[in-house]
Amino acid sequence: MILIGVDVGGTFTDLVVTNTASGDSKIHKIPTTPEDPSQGVIDGLREVCDQFAINPADVRHILHGTTIATNAVLEYEGAKTGLITTAGYRDILHIGRHQRPQHYSIMQDIPWQNRPLVRRAQRLTVTERLVPPNGDVLIPLDESAVRAAAQQLRSDGVEAIAVCFLFSYLNPAHEDRAREIIQSEYPDCFVTTSQSVSPQFREFERFTTAAMNAFIGPKVRTYIHELESTLAKQGFKQAELHVMGSNGGVATAKMVAEKPVLTLLSGPAAGVMGGGLSGQLVERSNLITFDVGGTSADIGLIVKNTYSEATARDTWIGGYPVMAPMIDIHTIGAGGGSIAYIDDGGAFRVGPASAGATPGPAAYGQGGDRPTVTDAHLVLGRLIKGKFLGGEMNLDLQAANKVIDRLASELGLDRPEAADGIMAIINANMANAIRSRTIQKGHDPREFSLVSFGGAGPLHGVDVARILDIPEVIIPPYPGITSAVGLLTTDLKYDAIRTEFQISDQVDTHRLARDFDRMQAELAIQFERDGLQQSEITYRRSGDLRYVGQGYELRVPFAASSVDAASLTHVFETFQSIHLAEYGHIFDDSPIEIVNIRLTGSGEMPKIELRSATASTDSLPLDHRPCFFRIEGTLQQLDTALYQRETLASKQSIDGPAIILQKDTTIVIPPGASAVTHPSNNLLIDTGV
Repeated sequence: MILIGVDVGGTFTDLVVTNTASGDSKIHKIPTTPEDPSQGVIDGLREVCDQFAINPADVRHILHGTTIATNAVLEYEGAKTGLITTAGYRDILHIGRHQRPQHYSIMQDIPWQNRPLVRRAQRLTVTERLVPPNGDVLIPLDESAVRAAAQQLRSDGVEAIAVCFLFSYLNPAHEDRAREIIQSEYPDCFVTTSQSVSPQFREFERFTTAAMNAFIGPKVRTYIHELESTLAKQGFKQAELHVMGSNGGVATAKMVAEKPVLTLLSGPAAGVMGGGLSGQLVERSNLITFDVGGTSADIGLIVKNTYSEATARDTWIGGYPVMAPMIDIHTIGAGGGSIAYIDDGGAFRVGPASAGATPGPAAYGQGGDRPTVTDAHLVLGRLIKGKFLGGEMNLDLQAANKVIDRLASELGLDRPEAADGIMAIINANMANAIRSRTIQKGHDPREFSLVSFGGAGPLHGVDVARILDIPEVIIPPYPGITSAVGLLTTDLKYDAIRTEFQISDQVDTHRLARDFDRMQAELAIQFERDGLQQSEITYRRSGDLRYVGQGYELRVPFAASSVDAASLTHVFETFQSIHLAEYGHIFDDSPIEIVNIRLTGSGEMPKIELRSATASTDSLPLDHRPCFFRIEGTLQQLDTALYQRETLASKQSIDGPAIILQKDTTIVIPPGASAVTHPSNNLLIDTGV
């Protein structure tokens, strides 16, 4: 069986193809086509099939990481959207929670007000009302008002409509009926309901999530349908298209076309999964995944082999709250294309602006005229002209020198010092981002290994790890395409959630068990639609808990099957431990509230099997070259050995300074660090701290 993973990044589109029968895997990279990302996907698939003699008809699964949904939100380029909501709640999307994103700024940029997902003229109300705790009908839905609202929104030219009623998370009947009416009046409209994408309390966040799903829905649906059609025309008629979700699993193309909000962290989530695979292969259970591409750096956390999940107060995309299942990933604008500059106050800064794929860094020779991190690496000797992308892309050292010289002149430094300054700033920015996901959440980074990947990650891994006193850096076998590899390690995954509001000293265990069973039945139906047998599915239970009176929750695992006094006692004890680690204190005498319960179903998918290192004799350096490194505060030019990674033997050791070349990245081992090739083909670097 042939599987292909395709991850579209801001600069490159990465592909990995694997044959599950032979175990062979091949990799490929091509520049991303920002104006039409699907073109890069199709071009990449065509090239790997031609290059590796693959018949498209033999491909069974294409697993895709995409930024379509994310970019639509970040660039505010979604559909003209309408909202139909309960009378009296027209302005909930504007009012929000009276939060000030910048507490001390007099110039507030409040996205849900300055860039509303639904403009006020397209927010209409109808009469209906459900009441808690069971969602009983107090006021029936005014169906004629729904019909009139649909007709008005159609005449206004909206492309998508979000239906958001006040207590629909308790009873979806009114939202479901409203959707039926809208679809009968406006068949071509993309319609979403709040309970279908986020069936939980907190109306502002739920309404915003539904509005975002509608806002990005038409664009993502069109992309998915056109991609499927083009794949069929290109001969991939037997291939099932699956798309990476933010929750660390893939979903069918049909599901993603209906609920694109589930894919907002598609690519970064795939990277965390790929980094986790490397950790498993080298038997490390505490990992910080560090994915650095051309535009951004994504940081994820794996604690005791468990992926850290984002809670409701952490899930913000483009300044909007999103209540959808997500791996906890922190993204900053720091990558190979990050631009170095001097700001209006005279400070030396790097990022978040990026040169992107076009024109890219000056070193790409495509007209870029601003200094970037990639240019600095080339000037310092860490990237090598004629060796980039396996020699497929020739770097322009003269152009890189020119832009770094211009910056150096403004700073009053020489060329190497200016380039090294870029390194110091970008590494500090990355280290600070890792602190926000470790130290600030009660984790000691010294107890973790840093899995460094992405096209630029292995260039920075050791330097960033040393700032944080992290003792070990792991470089995956294919670091430049680890996100694409991650796509081939995932399962089909769906989530269900239900709001409970039960207090620890009076929990109705029968109700909890019943609700878990109902959610499992719902997920089982979805998996059956996707062609999976129940024996292929596993379920994982969890809940969102807080002390009574708190306004935020923590995610806590539940027992796999039983809901009884003993299992709940363990749940509450676990909550106390998590709260202590996160906030440094607990409230022994305060009752604990089960706010939401969650069920995650995973259906097994075919997976990649990475081959072990095969060389038995240590390889010698290809060459030596001068490279700049800072040692005890002094920038020095040192003789540095060059190795080709594919020729390294299992358990071969390499002392720094050294540079290891491979097609998809360049690995820097600074002085004082040493690397060894693990039998799994992962590279383990002792940072020397």
